[in-house]
Amino acid sequence: MRGSEIAKRYSKAFFAIAAEEAKYEDYYNELSNFCAILEKNENFKVFLDNPIFAQSDKAAVLKGVLAKVKVSPLTANFLKLLVDKRRMNALSEILACYQDYMDEVLGKVRVQVKTAYKLSDELTTQIVATMEEITGKKVEMEAERDTSLMGGIVVKVGDTLYDGSIKTQLSNIRELLREEI
Repeated sequence: MRGSEIAKRYSKAFFAIAAEEAKYEDYYNELSNFCAILEKNENFKVFLDNPIFAQSDKAAVLKGVLAKVKVSPLTANFLKLLVDKRRMNALSEILACYQDYMDEVLGKVRVQVKTAYKLSDELTTQIVATMEEITGKKVEMEAERDTSLMGGIVVKVGDTLYDGSIKTQLSNIRELLREEI
């Protein structure tokens, strides 16, 4: 599980409420959208994190932003709580923890794939099918192109890394040759 203890606590509480309504993904998307707003607007993020500004000012600005973003009352109250408790700086960690809880309940696993070339649709389907067979869960795959790999594929599932890249194989051969000398 990713995140600090504080992030885990807040995400677990928010997730428990989401579980009562079985709207895991809806609330995740709302938090994710708000987190994206913070990432795009550095001044807004700094304002909410800065202890110099009054909590009442932060709450007023947040209320205005939430009215434009149109989030559910539950998510709005959660974000207000984070501002009141001065925990808005942990929102991205809270979101990551929430995603972990959600994925576990929904039987999903997130897979990150790096290749030196763009994957074809057929190969993408094959990788997803293979990873679903290995993990026994529904796979959500994120593919990234990394030309430094030279060839092959690197797959990351949670904390497990499957590295079949040519770059790593050449590095291993190089190390073996150094040991022999």
